[in-house]
Amino acid sequence: MKSTKKLAIDFDGTIVDDAYPGIGKPKTFAFETLKKLQSEGYRLILWTYRHGKTLDEAVEFCRKKGVEFYAVNSSFEGEIFDSNEASRKIDADLFIDDRNLGGFPGWGEIYNIINEKIEFRVEGNEVLPYSKMKKERKKGLFW
Repeated sequence: MKSTKKLAIDFDGTIVDDAYPGIGKPKTFAFETLKKLQSEGYRLILWTYRHGKTLDEAVEFCRKKGVEFYAVNSSFEGEIFDSNEASRKIDADLFIDDRNLGGFPGWGEIYNIINEKIEFRVEGNEVLPYSKMKKERKKGLFW
């Protein structure tokens, strides 16, 4: 079954290496992962600090790499933001940003986290996704 979830994705440091106001080199597997997620029905929202010319350049860069967004810096295409009527927080199911708690895990890990609904836990000073946790053997009668 295809997903209908919305993913809000940062640009600088997440899709590309941070070179703001320029455009950095694409992160490894960023565009491959974004296209795969789109093919699975995820609606991608570009959620970035960029605006004006630098925003237009980022959107065009992504379009040339094969990714067109469901919305840009808004909850849906054509949204007219009125601060008297709504919060600036956008409507998304997941936010992907290099400034996440625990940092940016990489696009391969992000894909696994989304598809496998991976949970996290804190171990020492690190936030670990399930795929990087040490598997503990249960001790009991049947295991």
